[in-house]
Amino acid sequence: MRIVLAGSTGVIGRRLEPLLTAQGHEVIGLSRTGPVAVDVLDRDAVAAAVRDARPDVVMHQLTSLNNRDLAANSRLRRVGTRNLVDAALAAGVRRIVAQSIAWAYEPGAEPATETTALDLDAAEPRQTTVAGVAALESAVAEAPEWVVLRYGTLYGPDTWYARDGLMAQLAAAGRVPADANVSSLLHIDDAATAAVAALEWPGGVVNVCDDEPAAASEWVPAFCAAAGVPAPAVTVGERQGWARGASNRFARTRLGWAPSCPSWREGFATV
Repeated sequence: MRIVLAGSTGVIGRRLEPLLTAQGHEVIGLSRTGPVAVDVLDRDAVAAAVRDARPDVVMHQLTSLNNRDLAANSRLRRVGTRNLVDAALAAGVRRIVAQSIAWAYEPGAEPATETTALDLDAAEPRQTTVAGVAALESAVAEAPEWVVLRYGTLYGPDTWYARDGLMAQLAAAGRVPADANVSSLLHIDDAATAAVAALEWPGGVVNVCDDEPAAASEWVPAFCAAAGVPAPAVTVGERQGWARGASNRFARTRLGWAPSCPSWREGFATV
């Protein structure tokens, strides 16, 4: 297949492109600095790039997180995704695979499943993130065939959660809490392999995360140990309702996907 990979120079895109090529796919990489240099916020440029590429599939792995500007990332999800989806539909593309997140769900007691509603009534600043996710997923669902990958918190080489990553630096400064909030994590390589598998998955949203949602009081000290930085003191208190983690049961039992790192416990050895 001919695949437009939007975000080809990002942390997932750099891993994804060789995996797709190895399977015989022809990949056309789009990014601000990639082989096809396009600003996804430029509607006309995106339309021309996708039209000229004549793809069978569009893969959306775009983020804007270099400056930790969540508003900019939300704008990319809203405006950039709209431009990319409109370009794909105009070019006759049938399938879109897009990156989303697994921590935009509404509050609850258990890890969220794909049927759990998004936290659309969240207060700011969370509202900005959730609204961006909702806009992205709604736009992608306009394609005849679509898969939204709700990734867990990414860790491993080149991510924020790496030995030389942003979170290791913040942890060393005592600015990463080890509290009751629950997360689901995902090794960066598993994010890439899931995107490849999604080429054949039935349409819908899929939680793509490891098997062990955990409170920060458990996993943050383990990450700090792996990164070689001091662990923060564990804090006692109630978790925020939305910080519930996500279940990957659907991917494992219905799609036959399983992470190569089933838990952050062994996966952190790669940071």
